Amino acid sequence: MFPITERYKAKTMTKESDKVDEIKSESTDQKLTSKNDNKQIKESVSLTENLESSSEQISSSQENKADEHPKSSYTTVKDVKSSKISNESEEIIETNLRSEDIDKETDKQNFLFEEEKVYSNKQIEDLSKIYIETIPVIEDKQVLNGTVVRITDKVVVVDINFKSDGVINSSEFKYNKELKIGDSVEVLVEQQEDSFGQLKLSHRRARVLQAWKKVNLALETGEIVNGQIKSRTKGGMIVDVFGIECFLPGSQIDVKPIRDYEEYVGKEMQFKVVKVNESFRNVVVSHKALIEADLIVQTKEIMSKLEKGQVLEGTVKNITSYGVFVDLGGIDGLIHITDLSWGRISHPEEIVNLDESIKVVILDFDEDKSRIQLGLKQLGSHPWESLDSNLKVGDEIDGKVVVLADYGVFVEVQTGVEALLHVSEMSWSSHLRSAGDFFKVGDSVKAKILTLDRDERKMSLGIKQMLPDPWSEIDKNYPVGTKLEVKVRNFTNFGIFVEIEEGVDGLIHISDLSWTKKIKHPSEFTSVDSKINVIVLDVDKDSRKISLGHKQILENPWDVYAETFKVNSIHRGIVKEMYDKGAIIEINDIEAFCPKKHLIKEDESKAKVGDDIQFKVIDFSKESKKILVSHTNVYMKIQNEEKQKSKKQTSSNLKKIQDSQKQTTLGDLDELNKLKDEIE
Repeated sequence: MFPITERYKAKTMTKESDKVDEIKSESTDQKLTSKNDNKQIKESVSLTENLESSSEQISSSQENKADEHPKSSYTTVKDVKSSKISNESEEIIETNLRSEDIDKETDKQNFLFEEEKVYSNKQIEDLSKIYIETIPVIEDKQVLNGTVVRITDKVVVVDINFKSDGVINSSEFKYNKELKIGDSVEVLVEQQEDSFGQLKLSHRRARVLQAWKKVNLALETGEIVNGQIKSRTKGGMIVDVFGIECFLPGSQIDVKPIRDYEEYVGKEMQFKVVKVNESFRNVVVSHKALIEADLIVQTKEIMSKLEKGQVLEGTVKNITSYGVFVDLGGIDGLIHITDLSWGRISHPEEIVNLDESIKVVILDFDEDKSRIQLGLKQLGSHPWESLDSNLKVGDEIDGKVVVLADYGVFVEVQTGVEALLHVSEMSWSSHLRSAGDFFKVGDSVKAKILTLDRDERKMSLGIKQMLPDPWSEIDKNYPVGTKLEVKVRNFTNFGIFVEIEEGVDGLIHISDLSWTKKIKHPSEFTSVDSKINVIVLDVDKDSRKISLGHKQILENPWDVYAETFKVNSIHRGIVKEMYDKGAIIEINDIEAFCPKKHLIKEDESKAKVGDDIQFKVIDFSKESKKILVSHTNVYMKIQNEEKQKSKKQTSSNLKKIQDSQKQTTLGDLDELNKLKDEIE
């Protein structure tokens, strides 16, 4: 409990009430002036009025005295007048101050001696609450509402119920052309006092912070927001939502494909927030999502009434390279390019146009995926039904190449009826080429019908059948033994294919290229497109094969080699190539083989590539055309001969000893010892 006099209570309550009313009614700048200051101002005004009246009285008395004195003393009298006024003013002010001090002292004494009165805690709390509510709590980075109190060309002054007003650059209000004094605006407290003691506010930052809150809330709740499309950008549009630039993908503008994006610039539309990334300051919105929500019910209703084969009328909504999308009244269907016409077309625009109304037939639909497959050509009869009934296999027909592939061409016999001309049926040559070597799209073709299946609607054609078959008399034109000059077409690991004439190819096996050299690959012997002389070795008319030989043009040198390279004959050769099992030895342009163990030299070293040394023939085969040689056997023969000679000498000496033993005496012992020493 707190003791308070009844007079002090009344006075205190009066002051509190006055202050509450004063704070609520005055502006921010006026709130800084206390009630005591107002009292002093009134007293100063009253004092000033007293001074003015006193000054007038003194002035009038001085003027009367001045009339009695000469004009030369006017200046002195004026100074005296001014001095007296000043002194009197000071006396009046001092008198008022003393009076005020006396009043204060009297109040203080009254307070001490008057009867005390007690206030409860609740009453004090209520009084404190009334007072605290009048004091604003403001923090930096706080967003709150303020009132516009002044507008100039450069700044907007906003009152936020603080000790001073905030100033905001007018550029932050450019979006609001109708801003006026008294409007409530959102502001962010950037700094309560800057270096100049000025309250710093920002309307733009407050709008941005509040906008992000609204955007996140719209994402969570699915709330529909309003925005204005500002401009076009790569992949879509830029939309202003709550002052934030959001991205609207081109695919999310409408359920229908957009042809002209520029017509949407400046439009105000409703959107749904579908993605927010505050880290990258990225917001994605969609208008299509709002439309699709309405279309789901409508789509299910339409799908439930569809039937295969049903004919509907729709509008061409979009044209792509692979087909046409048709609006069936709330749901889209696709006509694939192959279902637009029985004939070949390069692009759907050849058949339909945008916004054109057409009739289509339902080929298939998937109710779960809401997909509908439509057809246009199925509304008419199939062209095969109108194909000439007199056409049969063997007939010659004219057509036009409409499709070109590596394996052949498709020929349009009549609109909607195509036949395949395979590349193998374009020439009698077994050396197949690309169909592009014979034809190009648009070429006219005359061909013979090879197969015709009206039920399967398939037809195949041939051109080479209209030309004479070169293999029909191949055995007469190229009998065995015929010598020819042919062109090399291509290589394989086992030989060379050559062209004898158009449609007739022959094979030269790799073993028939040379009598003497071992060829690993035909490219070592000749090159593609070069000419080569051959002889016909064999003709197989039924299998369409001709075997040719190149080495057979020359005489077989192995008959001569049989005499030259007899077993044990020695020849000089050069080591050409080394292998794991031996080496190739070149002897007079002939290749022989030396096994590994026969490459050891006399000094026990091994022969290497480039060595020019002697070799001994250890085996010769005319049939398999192989010559085996040895370098080791060359010097081994000399050693064997020396051993044989030594052996014979030893045998002769032993015989002499045996003969002499029959007639040996003691006197002959010396002779025997000499002979023994010689033998040893």
